[in-house]
Amino acid sequence: MLNERQKKILWAVTQSHIDLNIPIGSLLLIKRYPLNLSSATIRNAMASLEQMGYITQPHTSAGRVPTEKGYRYYVNLLLEDHSLSISDSMSHELSLRLQGEEIDSNGVIKKAAKTLSLLSRNLAIAIPPKIEDMVLKHIKFIKYDSKKALSMLISDDGSVKNTFVELDKPYTQQELDKAAHYINSEFAGRQIKDVKEILSYQLFKDKQAYDRIIMNVLYLFKDSIIMDDDMLSLNSLSGTSYLPDLVDTKQVKDILRAIEDKQFMLKLLNQLSGSKGIKVVVGLESIIPAMSKMSMVAATYNDKKQSGGTIGIIGPTCMNYKKLIPIVEHTAKALTRILSEN
Repeated sequence: MLNERQKKILWAVTQSHIDLNIPIGSLLLIKRYPLNLSSATIRNAMASLEQMGYITQPHTSAGRVPTEKGYRYYVNLLLEDHSLSISDSMSHELSLRLQGEEIDSNGVIKKAAKTLSLLSRNLAIAIPPKIEDMVLKHIKFIKYDSKKALSMLISDDGSVKNTFVELDKPYTQQELDKAAHYINSEFAGRQIKDVKEILSYQLFKDKQAYDRIIMNVLYLFKDSIIMDDDMLSLNSLSGTSYLPDLVDTKQVKDILRAIEDKQFMLKLLNQLSGSKGIKVVVGLESIIPAMSKMSMVAATYNDKKQSGGTIGIIGPTCMNYKKLIPIVEHTAKALTRILSEN
């Protein structure tokens, strides 16, 4: 546990490092903050903070910089401060940029990511709602070859999910149409997760109650949803041009290479799973080793059906959290409002 003096000095070191991007010494802290402490007292407190792993000294005779542990402590204090907000001018600019003629949720989400990247000058990410949370409007099966079909699922917000699925035996297009008609007439307007649950129960309860063709394609429908969940991809990745400002050339290549890997999304989702509202992850080396000195600020958003996704930014660990946390949070709230109104 830190005492009050250590808390104040850790806050001052972290905020000063964010503002100036240089190692911070005791004399600089005295000039910047009314700590009412001597230089020797501040140095002693900084030595204790260094022993506890909150700050570190880049080299002998230099000032201190926060470690990941120090930044996490600083961020936790910020998140407990409910007074964080963006300026009226920033809020107005964000709202103007999000307005447009997009006809589906994907277009709105992509525009939000681009806007967030532009305003924050960081790499922006936008993760769409899980397909299981979406509401089924229409599904169609299209024969591709003898044992493969394309499943086209349209949600009520206009999103389209296409998935190739393997068939257990050849089907005619007429047979596939018959199964799709049954699904649309029985389940349109329901969330995908509810449809899967109902199908699982019905197929387990009485396999003989259904036409053989329909029964087989109901299994196909379930499999297509499961496969689609496993093939997660970023809805939008915006602002890669800002990466050179944040890391060196080798790191840029490593980051871009890793982002192209589907495992990036899965690891990212694991970091965000179960979170609601705003979340800050300091140090992303568990996702990509090249991101060890980078952090993520993300927030959840919803549409009118309460299908939830995530939007956020990735930037340097020394990013201006006080400014960027409310920008990300405001963007998520604006996105929720737009998706709920459309």
